[in-house]
Amino acid sequence: MNKELNEDFIKWLSKKKQEDEKMLAFRLKAFKAFKELDNPTFGPKINLDFKNINYYKSDNEKIEDKWDNVNDNIKNTFKSLGVIEAEDKYLDGVSNQYESEVVYHKNKTNKDIIFTSTDEALKKYPELFYKYFNNLVKYDENKYTALNGALWSGGSFIYIPPHTTLDRPLQSYFRIDSESLGQFERTIIIVDDYSSLEYIEGCTAKSYSTSSLHAGVVEIYVGKHAKCRYSTIQNWSKDVYNLVTKRAIVDSYGSMKWVDGNIGSSVTMKYPSCILKGDYARGNSLSIAYAKSMQSLDAGAKMIHLGKNTKSNIISKSIAGDGGISNYRGLVKITKDAINSYAKVCCDTLILDNLSSSNTYPKNIVLNDSSILEHEATISKVSEDALNYLMSKGLDENSAKELLIMGFIDDFKKELPMEYAVELNRLIKD
Repeated sequence: MNKELNEDFIKWLSKKKQEDEKMLAFRLKAFKAFKELDNPTFGPKINLDFKNINYYKSDNEKIEDKWDNVNDNIKNTFKSLGVIEAEDKYLDGVSNQYESEVVYHKNKTNKDIIFTSTDEALKKYPELFYKYFNNLVKYDENKYTALNGALWSGGSFIYIPPHTTLDRPLQSYFRIDSESLGQFERTIIIVDDYSSLEYIEGCTAKSYSTSSLHAGVVEIYVGKHAKCRYSTIQNWSKDVYNLVTKRAIVDSYGSMKWVDGNIGSSVTMKYPSCILKGDYARGNSLSIAYAKSMQSLDAGAKMIHLGKNTKSNIISKSIAGDGGISNYRGLVKITKDAINSYAKVCCDTLILDNLSSSNTYPKNIVLNDSSILEHEATISKVSEDALNYLMSKGLDENSAKELLIMGFIDDFKKELPMEYAVELNRLIKD
């Protein structure tokens, strides 16, 4: 049953989670900001009825580490998604969130790392938690970071100690099965000096006639000479508003790479960001957004150069078909002190028909004379000659278009783990 979003509900949620007074005070402060802030003035129009959203739902009382102990319905859902099979074959640890809470978590590596739900991290490692929580993404940045601050539940907390490299990736999977649900996970990742992490995120939801909301926040800290790679395939149903803030800060000689796939949702606004704080820090973003009928995907990346000799690279692939809207929106800023820095932005768009559209909204700023920023953008329609050639070889029109799309996103597929590349192929065919 829906609960009215007010201070009493915030207090109930914090008490249910057995949180300290400090977190309750933070939630109430964030809720106040949410009520005062307006929707973004850019991007797709947001038509959410906040009175019709269920802000918390949980079917499990505790986190399990054996699938046999998980509710059969939940277990079968993750099994049908291929999550359980992937755990055995490819991963060093998994965290699976169903509705508002993590229901299954397992750390399979013997490395001395912390990998747990964010709720558990608050209880077990409060000093470490508060050192990083709300430090990189402030609660009052926008209406939806404020809403996440008030209602956050679930998500992953990862700490990789210095000089540690995992053999295989860690993965989190987020599933919405209920109508009109709000999901507000909070993920915090710390990759300490001379360490590395590959993290994979998957997202899906059932389809309903009323809107659901996914408003997650991700904060990533990459230490000196450390590396982090964060891969996402988002396949929300077409009734989900996906309004997410993801940001990393990178120290000297560190490297952060976002690999970001946006296939589903009604509306997406997502711009993974890197703050290149240290000298010689590196930031990369490789993304695709494929918008079909009744979808408006506004995605891109942000790179902020603060350190000297920093380098960033943004590659964005946008596809629009069946009347969909797929836009790139991004920011690159090379500050005055970020001397001898280099940034490149490459935006490629493929439009499949006359009903669809795509736009590019770049903002590029260079504030010193020793740095270089390059930007290139291409937009094209599916070539009739290419279609006719492929169809002359025996392919029907849909198969021919599919082959052209696969070629267009080939660079992106190569960056994905094998099982996610296979899943991406399936999603695009669907």
